[in-house]
Amino acid sequence: MRETLVIALGGNSITRPGELGTIPEQFAHTAETLRRLKPLLCSDCGIVLTHGNGPQIGNILIRSEEGGRRVPRLPFDTCVSDSQGGMGYMIQRLTYELFRQADWRRDVVTVITMVEVDSNDPDFAHPSKPIGEFYDLGHAVAMQANNGWFLQEILPGQFRRVVPSPRPVRIIEEDAIARLVDAGMVVIACGGGGIPVEWKGGHLVGVEGVIDKDFSSSLLASGIGAHRLVILTSVERAALHYGQPNQQWLDTITAAEGRALLGSGEFPAGSMWPKIDAAVSFVEHGGRECIITSAEHVERALEGRAGTHIVPEKP
Repeated sequence: MRETLVIALGGNSITRPGELGTIPEQFAHTAETLRRLKPLLCSDCGIVLTHGNGPQIGNILIRSEEGGRRVPRLPFDTCVSDSQGGMGYMIQRLTYELFRQADWRRDVVTVITMVEVDSNDPDFAHPSKPIGEFYDLGHAVAMQANNGWFLQEILPGQFRRVVPSPRPVRIIEEDAIARLVDAGMVVIACGGGGIPVEWKGGHLVGVEGVIDKDFSSSLLASGIGAHRLVILTSVERAALHYGQPNQQWLDTITAAEGRALLGSGEFPAGSMWPKIDAAVSFVEHGGRECIITSAEHVERALEGRAGTHIVPEKP
């Protein structure tokens, strides 16, 4: 039986800190990431690529807010769907280019993905997901006053807009994605964590929120029976006491050890915490392994020579 992997592309795979995030910049970084994934893409592995959309959704919302006098405001679910289409097109186009250069025959498809959430999720009362660009204090106060945004200090003196981020409950297109993977296609899905929706009576309605892509990736990986979940981020592996003199890199931990570390408050809420939580959840629901690493080290990590590995039990 061939191996199926869900690979979650982190923000650093597409945009870089300090850049404007122009379309050429995004294409260049995404092409670089895909080149590093080439051994997997040009193999018989089942592959699903997921991705975040924090900077992109922030820009879409800015355009919507600032254009509010001339065009109708866009709800969050439509903004996420717009980002899924645009970013899916970018990843899909570049993957086809990579296949042509490698003389590898394989189809790529983007699935506009809806993800069901619970309207009673506590994050609607206490928003936690940073999106968009950073602002200094003066600009943050102005944005909050003019647009009604809720802004939070993410780094000392640096503020970002924060919106509700409910936990995903179900991937609506899960069965379709599984069939596409079984057919041998590379599937791009759950872009930006998925379009948040809920059932009201007989209708699916959009929800004002943004879903964490690591949680959706974990849920999707479990749902389609993926063997491994790979979460790409900006560092080669996770660490305890990150950035402190007693920093300790994590190589291999069990799901139980990961759950204990989460309970102790070891990981920052807006950084490594959702990745560890998503990794542990995937393994707890039957996944063979979750790897957290950077795109630069992904090939070595899949061979067990890099990255943080979350497993059911120690070998």
